[in-house]
Amino acid sequence: MALKIVKSECTVCGACESECPNQAISFKKGTYVINPEKCTECEGQFDMPQCVANCQVDDCIVPA
Repeated sequence: MALKIVKSECTVCGACESECPNQAISFKKGTYVINPEKCTECEGQFDMPQCVANCQVDDCIVPA
């Protein structure tokens, strides 16, 4: 499973990109996006996805 960033909720702060251990998040076309091929939702590494844990906006990062 992978996560996605809801463009209309994203404040483009960049906190998610720097916290992703899989480098699955990148800045494209004015917003951040998650590469589903790289996203593991941090399973086996952390108790919860690090992008979600560090995002300051509720409902910005959701299941794809």
